[in-house]
Amino acid sequence: MTPSQRAAVAKVPAITLGFWITKILATTLGETGGDAVTMSMNLGYFAGTAIFATLFTACVLLQIRAKEFHPLVYWTTIVASTTVGTTLADLVDRSLGIGYTGGTTLLLSAVLVTLWLWRRTLGTVAVDSVGDPKSEWFYWTTITFSQTLGTALGDWVADTAGLGYVGGIVIFCVALAIVAFLHFRTRVSNVALFWAAFILTRPLGAVVGDFLDKPIAKGGLNMSRFAASAWLGAAILACVLFLPQRAAKRPH
Repeated sequence: MTPSQRAAVAKVPAITLGFWITKILATTLGETGGDAVTMSMNLGYFAGTAIFATLFTACVLLQIRAKEFHPLVYWTTIVASTTVGTTLADLVDRSLGIGYTGGTTLLLSAVLVTLWLWRRTLGTVAVDSVGDPKSEWFYWTTITFSQTLGTALGDWVADTAGLGYVGGIVIFCVALAIVAFLHFRTRVSNVALFWAAFILTRPLGAVVGDFLDKPIAKGGLNMSRFAASAWLGAAILACVLFLPQRAAKRPH
């Protein structure tokens, strides 16, 4: 790819149906993978967060150093963000003792502040503008907070609100359907709708992940977290390899 061609595309994927399918799989893997390390391996939330934060930071640095969009690099970074989001949310909600309501409120504030700073600094929070280090740092910071928020929100709906995992799946699927309707049938900002959908896919993945691996007595299927994570990882790899993967076009 020539320098002029690289300048015309972003370093993030075009937003397609394949993008959302892969994103939901990645967020579900983040839940099962994060819990596998912190709970099944008994490493705890702090150690799990440290491990995944280190992995995520390395992936972001690799993503930023890349000169163009690389699907495997991008989706590895997304998966790393979902796992650190899972362990960080559990650390905030449980270890800090502020509960799911407090954690959700705190993390929603972090997402909104980051988006505000991004827009104030660069003039837009549209993902198709992401192609230079400054916009990438804002992009990945926003994603980290949104992934963490999604875990806390999923737990709040399933546990605090008492809707359970299946109820949570229904709630977030309906919410995403409303966002899709607004996208196709109204003139609501596509940028705002993208971030709404991006955030909502995370709690959907969280409740699906919990549904897969939580005990039957608690409303889950009692799958092994390691087995669930392996199947989800294989599905994500298949999506990356076989679904169309192209970079988003940058605005002129």
